[in-house]
Amino acid sequence: MQAARLGGATLKYRVVGSGEPVLLIHGGFIADTFVPLLAEPRLVGSYRLIAYHRRGYGGSSGAAAPFTIQQQAADARALLRHLGISRAHVAGHSYGGVIAIQLALDAPDLVSSLALLEPALVALVPSAPTFMKLLDSVQAMHQRGDRAGATDAFLTQVMGPAYRPLLDEALPRGAFEQAVVDSDTCLGVELEALQRWSFTAEDATRIQRPVLSIIGGESGPIFDEIHSLVKQWIPHLEELVVPRANHALQYMNPGAVADGLAGFFDGHHH
Repeated sequence: MQAARLGGATLKYRVVGSGEPVLLIHGGFIADTFVPLLAEPRLVGSYRLIAYHRRGYGGSSGAAAPFTIQQQAADARALLRHLGISRAHVAGHSYGGVIAIQLALDAPDLVSSLALLEPALVALVPSAPTFMKLLDSVQAMHQRGDRAGATDAFLTQVMGPAYRPLLDEALPRGAFEQAVVDSDTCLGVELEALQRWSFTAEDATRIQRPVLSIIGGESGPIFDEIHSLVKQWIPHLEELVVPRANHALQYMNPGAVADGLAGFFDGHHH
């Protein structure tokens, strides 16, 4: 990976393919969540994919609380500026989907189109209390010093009990061990930032760019609720249901995700 020195931080990133740029923003715990898509010909053959480790993940600079969603979006803008990119398609998974939304609100001229892969709008839907109770228990486990247990509990909940073979097969070696290290960022910094972040129906009306909402056909109720909410708040969006996949969309069915993203970007060239 290359290193971009952006003011007070260094972000590690890689660029694959050629064509219109696509910024890929990963979620919590797993920094290399988009790696399976970097090998998909349907995307790499037509688009310049930019995957980076957000602050506090992998080889990038650390993140200390408070580090807000707005600051995460500013990092994304700074990376694009570093690469000389004035406009890009943006795809965000989970926590990265929230950052992608904030980027579209803060810099609408920078975003050609917005793809949201099960964005972490967890506080806005009916299943929120149940999910937040889970997060509280995971965070408590982490605070007791059981980082591996906390990481395993969270990933089991959102990706299913068979997630480890998926990680081992689809991602670079040591992905789980890296997720355990990066749990300090996810649970110690980002969870608080997500709870403080605000996104309303009125905010959603400001998103005028094309939007694609992607959901796994086997994802849990909270992600179904989030998908329905996004459809309600952004009526012009397009949608894609990925078969044989849950929140681990890119690992379980990377071909379908890549085809869906490429088709969406094809229809919305800058």
